[in-house]
Amino acid sequence: MMFYDMTGRDQGGMQIPFTALVVPRPIGWISTVDGQGRVNLAPYSFYNAVSGSPPMVYFSTTGTYGDNPTKHSRRNAEETGEFVVNMVSAELAEQMNVTTTMVDYGVDEMKLAGLAPAPSRFVKPPRVARSPIALECKYWKTVEMPVEEGREAHQATVVFGRVVGIHIADGIVKDGRIDTLAFKPVARLGYSEYTTTENVWKMRRPDDPA
Repeated sequence: MMFYDMTGRDQGGMQIPFTALVVPRPIGWISTVDGQGRVNLAPYSFYNAVSGSPPMVYFSTTGTYGDNPTKHSRRNAEETGEFVVNMVSAELAEQMNVTTTMVDYGVDEMKLAGLAPAPSRFVKPPRVARSPIALECKYWKTVEMPVEEGREAHQATVVFGRVVGIHIADGIVKDGRIDTLAFKPVARLGYSEYTTTENVWKMRRPDDPA
């Protein structure tokens, strides 16, 4: 078994394996607006739920963005106090990829990808109309991650938000539960690889009386 030294970033003849090993990672397709009301839409593979009570999610940004000191999503969430997490279904994978394009601050990636916005109920940022699930979030706080020596430009931050409302497409609800296979969420693997949820099975906990 090989050993990869992450403290020294020892290449060892291979690309850094970390993000290819912590998989699959759900994609948080974050929509925000800036102080002028301009829409931003960007996907983050360092995204997940972190608490059920209260319902909290996070997305993590790394480094700067062009001439901006941080990613647009973080900047907007902090400025306005709101953001929306849109789920990427299999049919939206190509549009999600378009929104990874580096563009100037204020450019609407939703329009760039040919996506229509839909109004949110409790927050100002619009959601992606075709997304089967959207989480309306109120910004909580940002946590700065440690800085690695020699990699100061790659410092990460984690943006937390509280979920205050959820939009769910009617077609993915069956018997009061979400049918994951009905919309096949896209997840990130390593490098430029992605996957969709195609196989689901159940396991009952040993201490489950049912």
